[in-house]
Amino acid sequence: MRFALAVIALLLGLACLPAPAEASPYVRYGVQDDAWLADGPGDLDERLAELRELGVEVYRFTLRWDQVAANRDAYDWTLPDAIMRGLEEYGIAPVVTIWGTPRWANGGRGPSHVPHSKWALAAFAKAAATRYRTQARHWVIWNEPNQRRWLRPTTPRAYVSLLNVSYAAIKRANPRAVVAGGVTAPRGNVGGVNPVDWIRAMGRLGAKLDAYAHHPYPAHPLQETPWSGGCAWCKTITMADLDRLIREVRHSFPRKRIWLTEYGYQTNPPEKWLGVSLARQATYAGAASLRAYQAPLVDMLIHFMIQDDGRSAGWQSGLRTLNGAAKPAYNAFKVPLAQVSRTGVRTVVWGQVRPRSGHQPYRLQQWRNGGWRWVGSRRFTGTRGFFRRTLQAPTGSKLRVWSPQDGVFSPPFRVR
Repeated sequence: MRFALAVIALLLGLACLPAPAEASPYVRYGVQDDAWLADGPGDLDERLAELRELGVEVYRFTLRWDQVAANRDAYDWTLPDAIMRGLEEYGIAPVVTIWGTPRWANGGRGPSHVPHSKWALAAFAKAAATRYRTQARHWVIWNEPNQRRWLRPTTPRAYVSLLNVSYAAIKRANPRAVVAGGVTAPRGNVGGVNPVDWIRAMGRLGAKLDAYAHHPYPAHPLQETPWSGGCAWCKTITMADLDRLIREVRHSFPRKRIWLTEYGYQTNPPEKWLGVSLARQATYAGAASLRAYQAPLVDMLIHFMIQDDGRSAGWQSGLRTLNGAAKPAYNAFKVPLAQVSRTGVRTVVWGQVRPRSGHQPYRLQQWRNGGWRWVGSRRFTGTRGFFRRTLQAPTGSKLRVWSPQDGVFSPPFRVR
């Protein structure tokens, strides 16, 4: 019953899509999974090659201040140097997130506690931006500061103080850098601040940023789709509430862009209580890609994560299972396909072939008479891999897209 309601809600949301002319021409798609990239299967080159084959355009990497500067008198850039050099070699743009206070800077407390002096963070931000001046243009300051587990004290004033000095330091080191702030979780949780109040407070406090970053995870994943099921009267901001985020950012930070720097649905298995089915995760991955594409101001959508967490309390939104098997969402990331609208038997679909730039060949298939049948001849995408097609596909039809250069099909979805 819950899935049926979710499907109906998704259909209603799709029927209200804005026209393509409103879409951001800049949207890029990427992933984040620092544990996997640093210490996953194979060597670093193999993992980077997999990211490139997936079609990852941007990779969000957490630069741990507390690890690089664990020794107050010396920086250890060994791991970030390898990551940044590898991303550059494989043509993947890094989105560098600075987070984590060293113990020497906050009186021996954990990494979420603010430093005694904001200038200590500014010095590190400047050093990092100087070191990676030619490799990194996109920077993010902190992670989910509206929740207590990531920033203490959990106040907009404490955060804006850190953001503004970091912004200035990065800009001095690299005037071409683009710096995002906010980086809010979809809700504040116990002891935190909801993202709507956080955005408004940052605006009043004069926060310096070029883009507002947010993590629009679903609040109720078993009922919520990327298009609908959000709370109309709440101050949470999930993907279903993306219009709320756009409205608040436009009001508090006119002419600034939006980055969605973490997003994903956990799956069951292995997450029994909050996970959706593997098929639904794949469907929602395509729908979220479409929503980000059509949303004004949104410049990136980053999926978290590549491989499920091995910890029992960990996060399970990977494109691969813990043992490395690809979920349907793996190919949904590589060649996303989503329904835009349906009128009678005429269905409009949207998709992308991600692994390369330039016009990409593709073909659509439809399930008919007990088998998959080609729909029309081979066609080519736009220069960034996007395509939009109108075809005869009534309610209940199953569709999928084929990328001949990659030899993969997208997961099928059913027309609603």
